[in-house]
Parts: sequence; structure tokens; C-alpha cells
Amino acid sequence: MRRIWAVLISVVFLYFFLGTYFPTLPKFGNIDMYRRVSFDYISKSTTTSYQPVEYKKSKGLEDGSANVVTSIVVNYRSFDTLGEVTVLFAAALGVGILANIKKRRIEFEEHKVLSVATGIIFPLILLFGAYIFIHGHLTPGGGFPGGTVIALGVLLLMLAKNEFKVTDVAKHTEQIAGSGYVLVGLIGMAVVGVFLANFLPTGTIGNLFSAGVVPIVYSLIGFKVGAELSSLVSDMREGDKA
Repeated sequence: MRRIWAVLISVVFLYFFLGTYFPTLPKFGNIDMYRRVSFDYISKSTTTSYQPVEYKKSKGLEDGSANVVTSIVVNYRSFDTLGEVTVLFAAALGVGILANIKKRRIEFEEHKVLSVATGIIFPLILLFGAYIFIHGHLTPGGGFPGGTVIALGVLLLMLAKNEFKVTDVAKHTEQIAGSGYVLVGLIGMAVVGVFLANFLPTGTIGNLFSAGVVPIVYSLIGFKVGAELSSLVSDMREGDKA
């Protein structure tokens, strides 16, 4: 009986939803999305009047990111990005819980060449990962790919040295970075009135300091993702020695 009522309620809800929502939609082909959405993102004029955007010349734009994708995912739709970071946290938490079961520790055969090369390459990997998320508002990049590169460097250390372990510093870094992201959003709400809104000057488009809070958010995401993925890989590897 409950299933029948559930189906009836769903049908009635769907009927009223379709009958109320669909008639308000314009006919197919009559929506100029370029004018309504894309153009405003590209011209950085979603809340201001249109003005031409010139690289290395335009100043004081509502968003100073030269990378349009960054403008969308870290500024206009930053709340979605916060949700994606939360999903990654939930996934890492799930792996950590499942990894607590008793299992054999994964170990690799150590090679001298790999160990020596890792000591040389690892700092460069960290530097490259940091560059990706610090420079993400100017060129393709961002917190997720930058953090992933850092985590790959940690994985390389695990492959080179069986005794290497990810310490609690990674988990503390993840917690601080995640809290910092939310704090930036709250400051935006206090200053501008909108959660995760930009509250810093944008400067000249194309310069390193030109995107307001975007580089800060990308750096926080980069550290959070790097620490989270490093802990995730470590949790999957750890266990009892054979």
C-alpha cells in the first residue's frame, strides 16, 4: 500500500511540476545562451555594465582572471567547487574507514636508482604543483590538478622507500585548508553580502596579483587536494607487514 501511495504522490508531483515549469520555458531555438550567459562571463560583466576587456590593460574588472574557466569555477560558481571539494573529502573519509580493516601492507622492491632520482625530482614536483594552482587564474591549471601533482610526488616517495609514511601533518593541512576555504566565503559574505564573493581588488588582468581571492582559493584547494589524496593513497597502502 505504501508503494502505491508513493507512486501516486510522485505522479501528482511530476504532473504539477511539468505543468507549471515547462510552459514558462521559451521555444526551442529561441534562447541565445551566448548573449545571456557566455558573453557576460567572457566580458566579466555579470553584475556590471559591459566594457571591452584588454589583456594587460583592463583594470578593476569584477573578475580579474585571464583564464575564463577559472572565472567560472572559482568566482561565479565557487559554491559548486566547494561542493566538489566536499565530495573528495567524503571519498577520502570512506577510504580511510575501509582501510582500517586488517590487511597486508603493500610493499615494493626498492631500487637505488629510483631512490636517488626521487630525492632530486620530488622538490621539482612540489614546485610544479604549486605553480599550477598559484598560476591557475592566468593559465590552464588550478587547485585540483596542482594538488594531484603534489600527491603524485608523495606516491613516488612511497614507491622509492617502503618506510616512508604520510604523517598527521597531511591531515592537519587538509583540515586547515578546508576551513580556510569556508572562512574566505564567510569573509566575502561579511564584506560584500554574498558567500564566497570576491572582496579584494582585481588589479590589471594578466598580472599575477589580478584575480582578487581566486589565487588564495586555488592555493587552499591545492593544499587540501594534495594532502587529501596523499592520505588516501597512504591509507590504501598501510597494513600489517607480511
